Formats: sequence, C-alpha cells, structure tokens
Amino acid sequence: MSTGCNLIITHHPIVFKGLKKLNGKNYVERVVLKAIKNNIALYAIHTNLDAIHTGVNARICERLGLTGTKVLSPKPGLLKKLVTYCPQAQAEQLRSALFYAGGGNIGNYSECSFNADGFGTFKGNEDSDPFVGEKGVRHRESEVRIEMVYPTQVERKILVALFENHPYEEVAYDIYKLENKHQLVGSGMVGWLEYDMDAYDFLHLVKDRMQAKVVRHTGVITKRIKKVAVCGGSGSFLLKDAMAAGADAFITADFKYHEFFDAEEKIIIADIGHFETEQFTSNLLLEIIQKKFTNFAIRLTEQNTNPINYLF
Repeated sequence: MSTGCNLIITHHPIVFKGLKKLNGKNYVERVVLKAIKNNIALYAIHTNLDAIHTGVNARICERLGLTGTKVLSPKPGLLKKLVTYCPQAQAEQLRSALFYAGGGNIGNYSECSFNADGFGTFKGNEDSDPFVGEKGVRHRESEVRIEMVYPTQVERKILVALFENHPYEEVAYDIYKLENKHQLVGSGMVGWLEYDMDAYDFLHLVKDRMQAKVVRHTGVITKRIKKVAVCGGSGSFLLKDAMAAGADAFITADFKYHEFFDAEEKIIIADIGHFETEQFTSNLLLEIIQKKFTNFAIRLTEQNTNPINYLF
C-alpha cells in the first residue's frame, strides 16, 4: 500500500480454502479485507506456473545447470486433433492459418500436420452457394485431408482460423479428444548435468545454488550424479516417476519421515524446503510481466515470506 500498487501478483494464493466469512479472525481474512478496503487486486499464478515447462521447475533446472530437460510427468487430456478436408489450391493457406492459431505443435517441433490426397463429393440444395460445382448436381472435388494436434485452450482460435480460411460454405471437420500426454505441461522436470559429479559435491552444489539453509537427504547410494529430477514445492508424489526416469537424484521438498524409505536405495532424495524450491519464482514472474507489459511499473517484493526458521 505504501508504494501505491493496485495489483499484487503471487505464486501461492492467499486463499487456499473457501472463505465462508470475512471478519478478520485469521491472517487470510485480514489480508483479503485489507486488499478490498484499499482497492488492491490479488492475482495468483500457482499450479499453472508449476505445470508449464517454462515455469517453476524450469527455473530450478536453470539454477542447477541442467540441460536436455523435459517434463517429468506429462499431463494427459489436454490435446485434441482437428481433421478437415480442403481443396488442393486452398490447402496451404488453411494450414498456415491453423499453425498461426496454435495448431501443429508437438514437443520441440512446430507446424506438424498429416496430409493425404483424396476426393470428396457433395450436392448442394436450392439454398446452397457452392464454392465449386452446381446446385442440385453431385460434385466430385480433389481434396486434401489435413490433420493436426492442438492444445485445448486454443480451440476457439483454431475454429476461427478454420472457418475464415476454408473456402467451402459448409466446412467438413472432425475434432477428436486425445489421450496423448502433453509433453510441455505436467509435474516436475528431469534433466542432465553437463558433467557427472561426486554425490556429496552435488548436494553442496544444490545447497549453494538454491540458497538452502539445510538439505535433508537419503543415504548416498551412488558415487556419481548425472541425471537429476526436480519438483518445486511438495514433490513426494513424483518419486516413482523420478525413479522410472532413471534419475540419480530427486530435488524437491516436504518429504515426510517415512517417505524417505521409499527411495529403497535406488535414488537420492534431497529435500531442500518448500520455500527454497520456489523462492526464485518472483523473479520469473517479474521477467514474464516485463516482457509482456513493457509499460507496467513493477516492484519486486523484498519481503521474506518463509514461515520456517532454522536454528544452527
């Protein structure tokens, strides 16, 4: 309030559970009340920033110097496939429009599509206005079957591009929901160190690069570390994924006592603290906002919000 800001953007939301009343009995209610009274908007980017491949986990990988990174546990149900049929002469224009709308991206590749030549038939009624052929007469046209994958969030743009760039009065198309996993969205990340490291040297590197006060870890069962899995915040649910990926170490937070046994001497678990894994997210948000909104006046908080203190 003292800086005159009217929008606070955070990673963690202040409200984790539904508010049934606002009377200032706890810190959550007091913050919300103060924001309302001072016309300050609260905007949280939590699990979506956790899940995107350029988000929280990417920043951890960057600080640890990991290369060849990919999402550790990709999320299914976020992709669809468009199939449509277009005359040969207009196919390239339509493909380009669909690519521009966000279609055809698969992992590190863009403008991906499958195309098969064939022919379509149709007969327009008296109210039709056919692009080719005549009303009341069956017409046969050489066409291209175009297929491409797209993420569900751009479906509206895909359909707009389809209808605006397809020459036919009635566009024939199909949309399929896919079970494929979205390789750029999901939980955790895994990558490689540039050179394999001594396990203890690696743990010291993690402590230093992540500015962690302490590192709770399982026994060192391998002398060298090369492949590393990470998850910002509470990541114990990804332990099996980290092991299946062949990671030598898993950097995360909030492991419970008995969960450390689940490593079964197959991987090194390094718990560096919830705040510590996510503390650089504010810088990430700053960079995103500065790039997207060059005319915004932005202040990066200097407040340490970690509720945990350490006695050495």
